[in-house]
This record gives sequence, structure tokens and C-alpha cells, in this order.
Amino acid sequence: MNTFNINPNLVLTLLICLPLTNALLLWILNPRLQVIKILTVTFSTILFITSLFVFVNFEDFLNYKYAPIQIFENIFLEFSFEPVGLIFMLVASSLWVINTFYSFGYMEKNKEKNLKRFYICFSFAIFSTVSLALANNLVTSFIFYEILTLTTFPLVAHHGNDKAKKGATTYLFILMSTSIVFFLVAIATTWITQGSITYTNGGILSDNLGNPIFYGFLYALFIFGVSKAAVMPFHKWLPAAMVAPTPVSALLHAVAVVKAGVFLVIKISIYIFGILKVENINISGFITFISSFTIIAASFVALYSDNLKRRLAYSTISQLSYIVLATSLSNFFGIIAAIFHLVAHAFGKITLFFAAGNIYTATHKTEISEMTGIGRKMPFTLLCFLIGSLVMIGLPLTSGFVSKWFLISGIIQHEMTTLLVMVIILSTILNAAYFIPFVYRAFQKPQKNELSNIEKLPKSMIISIGFCALFSLYLFFDPGIILNIIRLTGIVI
Repeated sequence: MNTFNINPNLVLTLLICLPLTNALLLWILNPRLQVIKILTVTFSTILFITSLFVFVNFEDFLNYKYAPIQIFENIFLEFSFEPVGLIFMLVASSLWVINTFYSFGYMEKNKEKNLKRFYICFSFAIFSTVSLALANNLVTSFIFYEILTLTTFPLVAHHGNDKAKKGATTYLFILMSTSIVFFLVAIATTWITQGSITYTNGGILSDNLGNPIFYGFLYALFIFGVSKAAVMPFHKWLPAAMVAPTPVSALLHAVAVVKAGVFLVIKISIYIFGILKVENINISGFITFISSFTIIAASFVALYSDNLKRRLAYSTISQLSYIVLATSLSNFFGIIAAIFHLVAHAFGKITLFFAAGNIYTATHKTEISEMTGIGRKMPFTLLCFLIGSLVMIGLPLTSGFVSKWFLISGIIQHEMTTLLVMVIILSTILNAAYFIPFVYRAFQKPQKNELSNIEKLPKSMIISIGFCALFSLYLFFDPGIILNIIRLTGIVI
């Protein structure tokens, strides 16, 4: 029953069109910077409020579908409201507001150019993300997955120098080639063998799998095809994209791009394969191994990276594979851990990137070895960095502990329990090893004449990082706001 007597199709259309309208207005009107700010804040805020309204009243919108365009026979551009997509959409819409607010201070303070193009592409990226979150079949997901890649390419190449162009080319090549070679083939194979590509509760695979190795191979095609999840060896695009400005890095790591990858891993596992059916797929053990290897290998690279953004990039690669690992466990606790960590990582990692952006803006330093004593000069930023670090490590009082608790619960039910527990212990130690010493070093006494010229940060940068750090703590004390929606997927908590 729709309590507010609101047409769900109208709400769904509004959600998709808000960021698209903002992008088109910025493109057509050629407004001044102040108007760009007003338009972007207005449309991002309305999108967040609308997403929050659907979130709060979700049961009124559940199971509504909207198919405005026919692509092929019996295949439509189709959208719907479902729990995992709603969580992803709410994360993206809320962080669009926060990242936009942060970017105003960052882009102006660092005298970045081409701001109109920046906010147009940013809006198109959010449009792609929201559409992906609401997609009701694999073809719709594929279309907006590709649009997301294309619309974020100019953001990665924003600075326009040779380094930016090289990084953006690597970014585009890896993401486009893997999606065509693996993802598109997986979609076509699913359509041919199952006669459907629509997301369905319980999955669309037949109850009798017949040849589980074949379906295991198909599952692997999907995992590698959505390479935005950055599972090794298809991860190089992510550190290559770190040439972009910090607000773009935050978009890539927290708001949209990498989250689009792990979101599709979760959604395909639940609604195409079905949680219980994946358990019978022989090759899911292979995915468990690959994701475990990625967690450890990326952590070692992060440990020996002196560039702060590179360290955070490899941290992201490791953290994303926590989600892939949790999904590959093929049990209820694993799926819960994956969905919850999608949210926890988003707010924790954007806090870390905002901190890196604050340090760069105030000192123009990028190497960790140059940041001894930075915490004495920027205590609030480093306190927020510490909170974000604790989320990544998964310690109590942070949202990362909740997702790690469910992950360990899922591992206990898995046949590879001993090996996976060792992976979690080692990765936790490595996370602490590359985060905590940096924080300790930041509060040491700086060398003479080091960090003497600290520039004052705009208030928007301070407020944004503070809010994300606080929300990362809040989710520990009230995880039910996410878990209650997860229950609607049919998962028993």
C-alpha cells in the first residue's frame, strides 16, 4: 500500500533525471561559477532527499518496475526498486552532496581549471550510478556501467598533462576491454542458457544446475567482467586514476566507480545466481582464493607506498576484495557483510581521501615521508584520518567492525575456514601496519623549517571530512538502518 499515494514511476524517473538535468543545464546555459554551485547543490540535495524518502518508505515502492524503452525483442531498458540498489543509491546520492560541498573549497583553493566540465562530468557520473542502482536486468546494468566509465574518463584526465592522459588511457582501456571481453559475454551466455537476464529473488538459474563447473565459469566471467571491483589482475586502472584531483579520487573510491563494481558483484550473486545456488558452484572457491590473494597482495603494496594517494588506492583494492570474498562465501552472513561493507567503506575511504586532499591543499605535499609532524599542524584532519583508518582496519566503535564481524561469521560457516581466518588476521595486521605508523609519525615533532607554511583550509573541506568521520562512527552504534533494508532481500538476520 502506497501511504503517500505517489506514483512510483514518477519517483523513479525523478531519481534518474535529477543529476542528468543538472548536467544538461550546466552544459546548455554556460553559467558562471556561482550559478554552477547553486545548481549542483540544489539538484544533489533534491536527489538525496528523494532517495531518503524512498529509503524510509521502501516497502511502498518494493516490486515496482518501469520499462520505458525496448532494446531488443523481450529485452527492455528496465528499472525497479530493490533493497541492495536502494542502499547503493542512497550512499551515492548522500556522498554527491558531501563531495560537491568539499570540491568547492578544494577546486578553488588549488586553482583548478575547467570547473564547468568537471561538474558536468561529475553529474553525468552520478546519473549513471543512480541508473545502475535502479537497473532491473543485466543489459540495463551493462549500458549504465559503460556510461559511468565514459563519463568519468574526462575527470581522470582533468589536469590535461601527459601524466593525466596516460593514467586516463589506462583507466579507460582496462575497464572497457574487460567489460566487453568478460561482462558482455557473460550476459549473452546467461540469456542463451537461461532465457532470462532479469534480476529475480532467488536467482534465475535452474534448481538443477546440471554442470556446476560451467556455471562456475560463468560466475568467474561476471566477477572479472565488472573490473571496477578491482580484483587482481584487473586492478591497475585504479592506481593509474590517482592522477585526478582529490574530489575525483573520492568519486572513484567512495561514491560511484569502485562501488559500482562490488555492487554488481553482490547483485548478480543474489539475483542472477542466487545465494544458495552459488554454494554449489565449484569455481566459487577459485573466486574466494583470488579475492583473498588480492586482499593480501594489495595490502603489501600499500605498506611500501610512500605516496599517500597510492597507499589509499591499494588499500581500496584490498578492501573491495573483502566484499568480493564475502559474496563468494555463498552464505547469508557473507552477503550481509558484503552489503554493509559497501556502505562502511564508502564513508571511511572518502574520509581518508578528504584528509589526503586537505594535507595537499595546506602543504602541497604528497609523500608520507614529507609529512612528519603534520598532525601537530592539522590535528582535526589527522583525527578524521585516524577514524577512517580504524574503519579500514575494522576495529570496534567504527562501521568497519560491523562488516568484519559478519564476514568472520560467514567464514566460520565456510569449508575454507582456517585459511580464510588467517587471511583476515594477516590483512588486519597489514592494514594497521600501513595506517597507524603514519598517524603516529604525523604527531611527531617536525624537523626544523618543515611544514612551516601551512595554508588555511576552506570551511567546506573541514565540515565535509568531519561529517564523514562522524557517520563512520554512527553506523557502529546504529547498524540497523542498513540491516533493516538488507532483510528485504530475503536474507534472514
